Amino acid sequence: PSPPCPLCAHQLEGLCSFLQLSTCPEHLLVRFCTWLLALTPDLSYTSAAILAEQLFLTRVLALAQPPSRHLMAALASFCSKYAQAFCRVLVAPVLQEPGEGPEQTKLVCELVEECLEPEYVRLVLSQVLEVPLSERLLPVVQAVLGRQVSGPPALEVLPPELFDLLVLTLCRQAPAFATSLNYAKLVTAVLTLYQSHVS
Repeated sequence: PSPPCPLCAHQLEGLCSFLQLSTCPEHLLVRFCTWLLALTPDLSYTSAAILAEQLFLTRVLALAQPPSRHLMAALASFCSKYAQAFCRVLVAPVLQEPGEGPEQTKLVCELVEECLEPEYVRLVLSQVLEVPLSERLLPVVQAVLGRQVSGPPALEVLPPELFDLLVLTLCRQAPAFATSLNYAKLVTAVLTLYQSHVS
């Protein structure tokens, strides 16, 4: 028999709404993500993006305290296989929304430090550098640089274009962070890690 026809985006969104995935209990979220990882063939980017939005976006944007272990397990599970869709759909809105609180920033830092593969860590950095740098985003950049020297696995050297953009951003926005300890730590980390590249 031929394989079942894949759901179109509209149908998948309707199914997610019918199943109330955006509000299902978090322990069931873990089981659902485990089931998703076992599917063959892999989900398309569009399907993974819809599921990332339906499963996680509302939960993450609403965080007012550290995420539960169930939510973290589900996030880690999903982004282990569908990290590109995850970063585009969930991480980008968190970074771009100026009103988001510290829990969202801490969550992104934890994902960078513990869950994302190097290419997606670099994607997160590029997303940070697409928006005006703010005090709450400095720890995310620091987490990316922290993967240069540690983490599972350590990050390779940043591509020249991304490194140049990082340095240019730090230089241009230096006056806004004249009294920021986090900015000073970030600049020190860049100078330490890339001393042979900085003139």
